[in-house]
Amino acid sequence: MKVALISLSREGARLLLRLQPHFHGAPIFLHENVEADLPGKRFGQVLLLVKELFDRYQGMVLVMPTGVAVRAVAPLIRHKTKDPAVVVVDAGGRYAISLLSGHEGGANDLAVAVGNILGAEPVVTTTTEALKQVIVGVGCRKGVAAEKILQAIDSALAETAIKKEEIRWLASADVKAGETGLIEAARTLGVPLRLVDGEEIRLSVKPFAHSEFVQKKVNVPAVAEAAALLAGRRTRLILPKKIFQGVTVALARENFLWSASAPEDR
Repeated sequence: MKVALISLSREGARLLLRLQPHFHGAPIFLHENVEADLPGKRFGQVLLLVKELFDRYQGMVLVMPTGVAVRAVAPLIRHKTKDPAVVVVDAGGRYAISLLSGHEGGANDLAVAVGNILGAEPVVTTTTEALKQVIVGVGCRKGVAAEKILQAIDSALAETAIKKEEIRWLASADVKAGETGLIEAARTLGVPLRLVDGEEIRLSVKPFAHSEFVQKKVNVPAVAEAAALLAGRRTRLILPKKIFQGVTVALARENFLWSASAPEDR
């Protein structure tokens, strides 16, 4: 996807510099008020810039308030099959919001990709995606084939009578970002691969089992259960980690309502 990266602030510019290498050196556009020591093409009015770029790029990442982004793209919207994917990120790098052309245009996938790179939470509100509530956490050795991962997931789903159509994310730790088997497994399942930041796993108080072996290997206390729980909101394990032919799988379900008796669901 040919992507343009746009920011109104110095903080946002720093986020874009982290994103740029992952999008084939995508151009960075910075507001003229951003200090000159940060690299990027300068612009004066964001509405004019977005209008200029709207038909030239398949995707845009806008680091700015959502309201500003909406005002910039609103006059240009034509159809969900023609408009570019637009993702909005806050200057703090907390959220990556799929704003325009979510499913058809690829903004949902772009939001997940941006979230994985920045350690931000992807915000996807497409109805068909929002209704899916199962997260499949996966831990695996380096170089494991997609076929083995898919077989392990099938076994885990069979134990819980969960259908593949219920899966929202395939999730793992960010140390597994380059695992081609995981990437291909997610592609085959037709779901995004959500990567959870290792530091978030290390600091989490979520109730997942710790493993000294995993800690020594990848410097996080757990992968499958931790990823399944931390990749979503209000999650609870519905299948604790199980090992299938060397692939560890755990299943969590989102949107369990919080109660005083279940503080881990917050």
